[in-house]
Amino acid sequence: MKLLRHGPAGAEKPGVLDADGVIRDLSSHIDDLNGTTLSDASLDKLRGLDLSSLPAVDAGSRTGPCVGNVGKFVCVGLNYSDHAAESGLEVPPEPVLFFKATSAIVGPDDAIEIPKGSEATDWEVELGIVIGKEAKYIDEASAMDHIAGFCVINDVSERDFQIKRSGQWVKGKSADTFGPMGPWLVTRDEVADPQALGMHLEVNGDSMQNGSTSTMVYKVPFLVSYISQFMSLQPGDVISTGTPPGVGMGMKPPRYLKAGDVVTLGIDGLGEQRQDVVAHT
Repeated sequence: MKLLRHGPAGAEKPGVLDADGVIRDLSSHIDDLNGTTLSDASLDKLRGLDLSSLPAVDAGSRTGPCVGNVGKFVCVGLNYSDHAAESGLEVPPEPVLFFKATSAIVGPDDAIEIPKGSEATDWEVELGIVIGKEAKYIDEASAMDHIAGFCVINDVSERDFQIKRSGQWVKGKSADTFGPMGPWLVTRDEVADPQALGMHLEVNGDSMQNGSTSTMVYKVPFLVSYISQFMSLQPGDVISTGTPPGVGMGMKPPRYLKAGDVVTLGIDGLGEQRQDVVAHT
């Protein structure tokens, strides 16, 4: 299934994309797409619905982030060897973990706001993992059983805040609007191989990133198992798994986002995003 959330920011309703590309409202069956509705049992009930009997959603309705009430937004750094190289860094011997503030999460087509004082706002197309079942000290072999599905994430990053302002990366990762998520949560049964997905990102129509999840250093099952050794992962938590090369920081000279730019990005089978870049308010 391709699940989504539609409606005004803060008042989104759950929905599903039918076989004809029509968004159908799920409000009569679940309150929201979040940790309480992402279990295998809950998803199985949704699969059994006659989608044609559900109300159609206005095609012009806003698409919100595909998961509501995210508890943890865990990110993996330097997880593509070619991206590490363009950043002038070694591939780490273990995954680098950091957090984004959940207040950074927005819909896939909401605007990106350049933070106050920013001169180095950058883009990163990433595969997102959505947890559906608690994971605590799990092994790699069972990791996929704990995943509800996958989504597209733009891990927007302010490089000066991240690298030059001391402390942890969270400073450069957590500004409002720095976590576009969606459009869909694609359930794991519809993703045959999460390590065989093409990824792309463009700025003003210019191709910046054109990669594949096949070049991830640490793969999806390993990451879920690894992270669960340090913290329990709860239903509705999201993991952003790293980005392929082509970020603005790696260009010579670096190229960063400015008000008026348009960012488009997507992952095979998981949908597309489009963001206008605006100045801070």
